[in-house]
Amino acid sequence: MPPPLPTRLFLLSPAHCGGKRAELLLGGQGRFALARRLEAGETVALGEAFSFLSGLYFRGKLTYAARFARPPAGVLGVQVITTNRGLLPPDAPVTTQDLRAFAAGAIHPLDPRYRAPLVRDLAEIDRVASLAGVQPEVVLLGSVATGKYVDVLLEVVGDRLVFPADFVGRGDMSRGALLLRAARADQELTYVPVATTVRRGKRPPKAEVRDADYSANDPVASTADG
Repeated sequence: MPPPLPTRLFLLSPAHCGGKRAELLLGGQGRFALARRLEAGETVALGEAFSFLSGLYFRGKLTYAARFARPPAGVLGVQVITTNRGLLPPDAPVTTQDLRAFAAGAIHPLDPRYRAPLVRDLAEIDRVASLAGVQPEVVLLGSVATGKYVDVLLEVVGDRLVFPADFVGRGDMSRGALLLRAARADQELTYVPVATTVRRGKRPPKAEVRDADYSANDPVASTADG
């Protein structure tokens, strides 16, 4: 019998809630369905909003993580880092006001508005997982080149924090295409420990971004996040 697969959950870096795409979504200029829903005061799913704000990169992260998450009982397998509310599920309802609050927050490991709720939610994950007798591997789908995410995550998660080895040297668009392609092919990427791996390196061959990688519902070109 093959050994059981390790329990694994994914943390997704947030989309940038400022800039031109945010203005289209939140500034009353967008004439597409998602913008009209927010303008009317409706809630939308966090993952839906971030997939618009970040385009290909966030959509790739979300698709990939949903395919390969294997969380312990009682723990969500895919969670999104935010600037001021810790970890949220991709289907969490958000409003225009919520997205503007995200934009006003700073992702800095010493900022208590970012740090405190993130540490709280990470500790809760470990508490629930310990009841199941496991310590899940935590995969960060986001930037590892700076400390804005990894400094806080390493304090709580330690050597269980990993990231895709193929992320090193790639830009956001290339990462998004890579993740979408891996999910479609049902081929999970190789992960390496954040604590002991060189997180900067020579840019690898770019993952070709094809027309099929873009969402037919995205009214503008793709952009980047963290």
